[in-house]
Amino acid sequence: MTGVKSPLLALPGAVPAEGADEGVAAHYGDIFREQRNLSRGTGFVDLSHRGVLTVTGADRLAWLHLLLTQHVSGLAPQHATEALVLSPNGHVEHALYLVDDGTTTWAHVEPGTQQALVGYLESMKFFYRVEVADATAEYAVVHLPAGSTGSVEGVAAVRELPYGRDLFVPRAELAERTAGFGPAAGVWAYEALRIEGHRPRLGFETDHRTIPHEVDWLRTAVHLQKGCYRGQETVARVHNLGRPPRRLVFLHLDGTEETLPPHGTEVRLATDPDGRSLGFVTSSARHHELGPIALAIVKRNVPVDAVLLAGTVPGTQDVIVPQ
Repeated sequence: MTGVKSPLLALPGAVPAEGADEGVAAHYGDIFREQRNLSRGTGFVDLSHRGVLTVTGADRLAWLHLLLTQHVSGLAPQHATEALVLSPNGHVEHALYLVDDGTTTWAHVEPGTQQALVGYLESMKFFYRVEVADATAEYAVVHLPAGSTGSVEGVAAVRELPYGRDLFVPRAELAERTAGFGPAAGVWAYEALRIEGHRPRLGFETDHRTIPHEVDWLRTAVHLQKGCYRGQETVARVHNLGRPPRRLVFLHLDGTEETLPPHGTEVRLATDPDGRSLGFVTSSARHHELGPIALAIVKRNVPVDAVLLAGTVPGTQDVIVPQ
C-alpha cells in the first residue's frame, strides 16, 4: 500500500512530508514547538504511512525465531522488541518493530517495504502453522511520546517503549482515535528525537552493505546467543573475531550554517576538506535544544576526536559504535 494520504493532513497547518515519509505531515507549522511537546510527553505523531504486518497461527513465534535476528520463540505478550532480516551474507534487508498480543504478532516496517517482506516470509512457511498478512490497508501506526496520558483503550496492539508507545490503530478510525491525544507533531519532530536517541532507520542509516554491528543494532535487534538464522555466520564472525568496517556516529553540527546536509552528503576531515571521503550523512535535523544534528556512517578508523565536515558543515562526533 503506497501513495495513500493520511486524513490527518487535513489538520490545521499540516505540511506534507516528501520522500520516504510521503503521505503524512512533515510538520504542522512549528517544528520546535512540536518537538518540545513530544519531549514533555504531550501530543502524538502520525506514522500511518508505515507498513503493518500480522503473523498468526500456533507456530508463529517459533517460526519467526528461525528467520529473525532476535530471540522471539518465548516472546511474552505485550513485550516490544526489534528484529532484522539479513541476507545470506549478513547484510540488513528488513527491520521489524514487533509485539505479540498472545494470538497475533504485530510488526510495523518502513513504508513500502512490507510487500517484499511478506513475499520473503511466505516463501519460508513450509509446513509451519502460520499465516502472514499485509495489514497496512486495515491498520495504521500512531506514536505517543513517553509520559503521554492518551488512552490506548480499544486499539489493536501497543508497543511499550522507553521513549513512548507505538499504537496499531484501525485505519478507518485514525482521525477519531487521535482526536484525544493532544496536538499533532509531524515526522520532522519525530526524526529529530530519533536522531538525538541514536536510533538507526532502515534506508537512512543503512545501505546495501550494512551489517548490524555498524549501526548499533546488536544492542537492540540482534540476540547473540540464539540459534541459526540467515546471515548469522557473519554476525558471529564479526562480533567474535573482528570489528565492523564502518561505524555510526552522532554529529553536533555548526549552528551558524543555514542549510542541513542531506542524506548522502560526503563526510571528510575538517583538516583535509579536499581529501578522500570518510563516509556519508545518513539523517539530519534541527533539534529544539541541541541545534543542528546528524547521524553519519564513517570508516571505523576515523579518529573519534576528529572534527568532521559534512559537506561544508563542520561537526564534532559523539561515539555510538566504538572503534
